[in-house]
Amino acid sequence: MTVRYGRFAGPLVLAGAALLIISAFLSWSYDPGPLGNVRPYGNPAPTQYFAIILGVLGLAFWFGGGPLRKIFTWFDTAKALKPLGYGAVVFAVLVILSITLESSGLINVNPGGWLALVGAVLMALGGHVVPERDHADPLRSRASSWVEILVIVAVLASALFLTAYALDLESGGEFVTLLAAMGAVAFAAAKGGAFSWLRVAAAKHRQVLMLGAVAVAFLFPFTQNGSDANMSIATQVIIFATTALGLNIVVGLAGLLDLGYIAFLGAGAYVAAMMSGAATATIGWTPPFLVVALIGMCVSATLGLIIGSPTLRVSGDYLAIVTLAFGEIFRIAVNNMDGGNGPDLTHGPNGIAGIPELNLFGFNFGQTHEIAGIPLTRYANYYFLLLLLAALVITVFVRLNNSRIGRGWVAIREDERAAEAMGVNVFGLKLLAFAGGAALAGLAGTIKAHQDLAVSPDQYVFLESAFLLAAVVLGGMGTVAGVLVGATLLKLMPEKLRFLSDYRLLMFGMLLVLMMRFRPEGLLPSSRRQLEFHGDDEELADEIQELHVETEEAQA
Repeated sequence: MTVRYGRFAGPLVLAGAALLIISAFLSWSYDPGPLGNVRPYGNPAPTQYFAIILGVLGLAFWFGGGPLRKIFTWFDTAKALKPLGYGAVVFAVLVILSITLESSGLINVNPGGWLALVGAVLMALGGHVVPERDHADPLRSRASSWVEILVIVAVLASALFLTAYALDLESGGEFVTLLAAMGAVAFAAAKGGAFSWLRVAAAKHRQVLMLGAVAVAFLFPFTQNGSDANMSIATQVIIFATTALGLNIVVGLAGLLDLGYIAFLGAGAYVAAMMSGAATATIGWTPPFLVVALIGMCVSATLGLIIGSPTLRVSGDYLAIVTLAFGEIFRIAVNNMDGGNGPDLTHGPNGIAGIPELNLFGFNFGQTHEIAGIPLTRYANYYFLLLLLAALVITVFVRLNNSRIGRGWVAIREDERAAEAMGVNVFGLKLLAFAGGAALAGLAGTIKAHQDLAVSPDQYVFLESAFLLAAVVLGGMGTVAGVLVGATLLKLMPEKLRFLSDYRLLMFGMLLVLMMRFRPEGLLPSSRRQLEFHGDDEELADEIQELHVETEEAQA
């Protein structure tokens, strides 16, 4: 089909991209309410700029395989056009659905919206029939170090801008269309080989990447102008991501399916609450927070050993059932420790409220501070503390992953019997994975208790464990960046999809199913997992293996 209709690819792509760009200058909606007022002519709203970006990329990818081929020698524009076109169709459909739902009728969609849909369909058809082109291998393409560094900085700066912009969006329709547009660009870039090139460049300039990532994370609160709402979401995202990284040790490295991991976070939180000195605290001793954090880690690690010791002889589905039961046992136990059914340690379903703000070395995290005229509220203060926690957890994870212990975990995950036959202490390493992951979760829980100012049993239900596991699998098991991206999406999306009310979990589940169908290895998988899922495709498997070798050479 590609060969037969390939001659139509150029006109279709060019016409579709042109219509997308033109549609942005027309009215999309009769009602000025939807999508940040896309009603005026000649004055594109931010959502309409996404259509311009998709159209411009369509033109760039087409000409990149023709007159501008020398510029795109390392990028496979033919492979990138297809996902870009399909993504543009999804974007245009979501635009029409948003206008229809927010303005109570399909009749309120103006010609500009329909023109964007027609342009997206034409571009998708052109991308579907575009003939294959010969391009240089992205893995073998080389650029000067300064160019690679500038690209890394530009990607990180774009991530900071898009995150700040997405959090500021009040309309659910705007957020969904932004997600669709950025998803189309990301998948097109992945198909074209941009991520493979970027991965090798990042491995060559790891220090630049690390410094840039730290700078982006540090500067984020300064883009919010003292917004408590956005910083509250950001702190919850970091707590969730940090806990998911701890679970990544258990699931991603050791291959142990844990469905009750949220209990370890809850254990740390309850330890901090009971020793916080609050009016409702049940333990009179109030040591310094650093001591409380160590106690919380030890308690969570002990629970990990308790659940691990008698159950790690089982694996797979049976281990999942046992850990699920442990999570429910923890929730029911803290719910019953109210003085009536058991010792009064947690106040039962009422929980422990009125937890005081943290005060470390004279710094009160509950007070608003000002830097360069920008107010930093309590959430920003906790955000910086959680960044330090995330850096600690990432360091621990990376060091363990690259150590002999990490290789032992991977061996157990791949084939437990073979690992045991080769002399790997399977039982000991499994216990270490459970205890280590639980300790990291407990540490995060001690900070979460003070940031939330209260703890209660309904915060640590099975659904939270399921979300943590979904973040690890969705992002990419065994990787740091993948889990961070997966955790951010899974925590941010439900907050921004509240306008769907009772349907948001349904839509969220559908997105996960589609993700598992079309990219089961995760958004940012390790090379090993890519080979697991694409080993039957010899060409792709060779490319992944080559990327793995190139990355190792760049790191060396």
